[in-house]
Amino acid sequence: MSARVQAEPFDLAAELTGFGAGAGAVVTFTGLVRDDTGLMAALQIEHYPGMTERALNEYGAEAARRFQLSDWRIIHRHGRIEVGAPIMMVATAARHRRAAFDGADYLMDWLKSRAPFWKQEIARDGSATWVEAKNSDEDALSRW
Repeated sequence: MSARVQAEPFDLAAELTGFGAGAGAVVTFTGLVRDDTGLMAALQIEHYPGMTERALNEYGAEAARRFQLSDWRIIHRHGRIEVGAPIMMVATAARHRRAAFDGADYLMDWLKSRAPFWKQEIARDGSATWVEAKNSDEDALSRW
């Protein structure tokens, strides 16, 4: 059970080797940098080292308690990440599939709404715009 924040890409297959041993279900989610406008080159992600990892570990521990997860992993990247590249992953393991799915969904909603990351969309022309919080993300979080 762990959370990591790193600049370098991660290898999903390697991350899942041995993950959730003995569980009845493993659920994974990998988020990719997407370009909704057709003008974006990359996403620049900033965070406060130490504080961010602590928050992610707290979310993971809460998910484990709440959904009886036997294992969980969060990886979130920082720095410049090109469109189409993996930005984060969540993996959960539990005795039953519903707990694994709910645990992953819970973690993704918390990461999207509360994780201490700051994001800038970098356009192809080099200009940058800060990404603002979305009401839809807050609505998703409110169900928990």
